Amino acid sequence: MPDAILTAGQRRLRDEARRFAREEVSRQLLLDMDADKVRYPREYAQKLAAHRLLGLRFPEEFGGRGLDWAHEVLALEEIGVLGASLACLFSLPSIVGEAIHVFCSREQKEKYLKPVLTGKMTVAEALTEPRGGSDFFGATATAKREGDHYILNGQKRFIVGAEGADLFMVYARTNLDATSHKAISAFLVERGEGVEVKHIYGLMGTRGGGTGRVYFREVRVPVENLIGEEHGAYEVFHQMMIPERMTSAAGALGLARAALEISARYADRRKAFGQKIREFEGVSFKVAESLTRLDAARALVHETARLIDTTGNSSHVRRMVSESKKFATETAWSVVNDAMQIMGGIGYTNVYPIERLLRDARLMMIWTGTNEIMNLVIQHEYFKELLAEPPSTRDVEADAQNADAEGEKVYE
Repeated sequence: MPDAILTAGQRRLRDEARRFAREEVSRQLLLDMDADKVRYPREYAQKLAAHRLLGLRFPEEFGGRGLDWAHEVLALEEIGVLGASLACLFSLPSIVGEAIHVFCSREQKEKYLKPVLTGKMTVAEALTEPRGGSDFFGATATAKREGDHYILNGQKRFIVGAEGADLFMVYARTNLDATSHKAISAFLVERGEGVEVKHIYGLMGTRGGGTGRVYFREVRVPVENLIGEEHGAYEVFHQMMIPERMTSAAGALGLARAALEISARYADRRKAFGQKIREFEGVSFKVAESLTRLDAARALVHETARLIDTTGNSSHVRRMVSESKKFATETAWSVVNDAMQIMGGIGYTNVYPIERLLRDARLMMIWTGTNEIMNLVIQHEYFKELLAEPPSTRDVEADAQNADAEGEKVYE
């Protein structure tokens, strides 16, 4: 974002996050994560905490900075240049922290949110199950109330951060007789007896973030670790879609920007047929198109961030958040692909990180709700808004020569 439209505080935070990405994360860590030599970079999370970069939106008394989404997306874009794994691990305290901050008691915030933001406890969100990806409310994990505990059984998979997580946010079925939207509850589950993590996924990209499968076998979860109301995970889920999808969108901006800058600098150095390849329209137009898409995606993400800060959660916010996630991640995929095309064969090798960024970008269109699910949300919320009231502006439909012609407007 241009400095001219940022506040002094926003510029400071952006520059702080930029310095962290440049100076605090080693090249070797990125290489080792991509080679699966590092399966969970706990030290990275602790460094973020030491710099007070975790959970920026949460109150200072719990370790945050009391900032807003307009600030957080700026920081996330800078972290996004490191790739999808580190951007996601940066985001997890914001994602899980949202549930704790919005739905939990002060005691729970002291017990869990504060340690998470200060680097003493790491987190993961256990949502996806083997029998259901996008069908979240088809969850089969169960939590049965027995006295002052719930007995949790089931399994989750594709859980980013599972390998190193000390605390899991888990969705489970607590009412087997109710309809799906009134049957699920959310819990904070500490890693301990009955919780088994298996790092079993050989991922195409987004490696090193500890993505694994988690088994819960007769896990005793204290009643006070319930998030919100019993059978009330529907409300929790809808609130959680904001941080899940906004963090994906903002991180994708950084990944795309990194790829574009690498390929544009390459185009200014590489010569063919006696001139720099940036002077050929086939190359320069790809740079122009990528830059335009990236600027448009950034504008949408930041507009959505301001909307959340101003209005909170709503039907319109859910639409904008879904648009941001869809458009930013698809933009990242397009920009990285064009970056590889600009660079030609060398972009397909590990001489440059473009091939790693390409592998990372592919997952972004799948996780936190596939982009097809984003389309469902977008059109659903739009039609709900559109049909709730008459046109808010001029009735343009009437501005046609034969708008009132008898028998022409037939709908059935």
